[in-house]
Amino acid sequence: MSTEQRPKQMPNLRRIQLIGLAALALAGVVAASGLIGRAHTKQALAQWSQDQAVPTVTLAKMEHGAATQKLLLPGNVQPYAKAAIFARVSGYLKSWQTDIGANVKAGQVLGVIDSPDLDHQFDQAKADLATANANAQLATLTAKRWQALATTQAVAQQAVDEKNGDLAAKKATADAMQANLHRLESLETFKTLVAPFDGVVTARNTDVGALINVGASGVAGQELFEVADLHKVRIYVQVPQAFTGALRPGLQATFDTPQYPGEHFAATLTAASSSVNMNSRSMQIELQADNTDGRLAGGIYCEVNLQIPSDPNVVRVPATALVPVDSGAQVAVVGDDNKVTMKPVKLGRDFGDSVEVVAGLTANDRVIDSPLETLRTGDTVRLAAPPAAASNTSQASTGGPANAPAPKAN
Repeated sequence: MSTEQRPKQMPNLRRIQLIGLAALALAGVVAASGLIGRAHTKQALAQWSQDQAVPTVTLAKMEHGAATQKLLLPGNVQPYAKAAIFARVSGYLKSWQTDIGANVKAGQVLGVIDSPDLDHQFDQAKADLATANANAQLATLTAKRWQALATTQAVAQQAVDEKNGDLAAKKATADAMQANLHRLESLETFKTLVAPFDGVVTARNTDVGALINVGASGVAGQELFEVADLHKVRIYVQVPQAFTGALRPGLQATFDTPQYPGEHFAATLTAASSSVNMNSRSMQIELQADNTDGRLAGGIYCEVNLQIPSDPNVVRVPATALVPVDSGAQVAVVGDDNKVTMKPVKLGRDFGDSVEVVAGLTANDRVIDSPLETLRTGDTVRLAAPPAAASNTSQASTGGPANAPAPKAN
């Protein structure tokens, strides 16, 4: 190699060495940067995993129980008083004076029964009484005469006693005949059917010439008329056992009827049966309502709206806050230390999206909405930030750092 070519090769070798050193330095910087970034990522992942180990929960919106609770129940409207008119004597219906829907007064004639057999019995009873009175009168005169003879010892005392005994028997017979005549006189009055009170004729089940039979062996005959007093009405309602404790006379209510849509009638609770039906587990109550205008009829269906005083300790929680268990239901409550307590509760009415809790909760309890199935008593939780704060904080909305990688599946 010539001396002229060596100086030209030396600068090229140095350049190569400088480039190699620069490349090594750049590689070191890249490696260090990767190690630092991986360490930061690992630290963020560990922090995110730690955060995920403490579940974030949302508190349920609880509502206090109202002063009164609305209870809608079916009811049965009945007249204030109702009487079925039956015949006390047999015969044929001679005439009727009132038809259904007629307003009647107490004692007003509804119909008349023609009973020839009873008339003959009455005439015979009068004749029998006249005979008995005549026999008693004769026995009285005879007894007086024999008593006078006894003072002169003209007759034996035995004969006088017999005449006095005959007189007593004749008087007893006359009294029996008199009683029988009174009985038939009373039956004669039953030939005229009258209204027992002011009201409305709601049924007529007979007509002129119809055979009227009196029930035999304690069985009533055919009902001829029915009279109802509708100046007031009684409403009978079956109330579930759970609500009977708050029922008191004087409780105000309203009811609606299908024939008057949109119109509400006022009623007042007057009585409760104080007995629960074992089949339906309900108690019958009676309400009364004014009906002076006669718009309400007996036997109609109505829907009664009862405003029952409510327990102030009753609260309403969303249905999603309930955790079903074998013994009923429970809710997850967060304490001041963010520890969870599973509380058993007793439920009341179900409103679909919410339910009443009648026992087991207070208005100050913090109930978790939609709790995790794995949540147990003693677990620590984190309360979710309010919606306003969550919109301003990305970590609150995502549950971890914004750039934290998701954990890989094994």
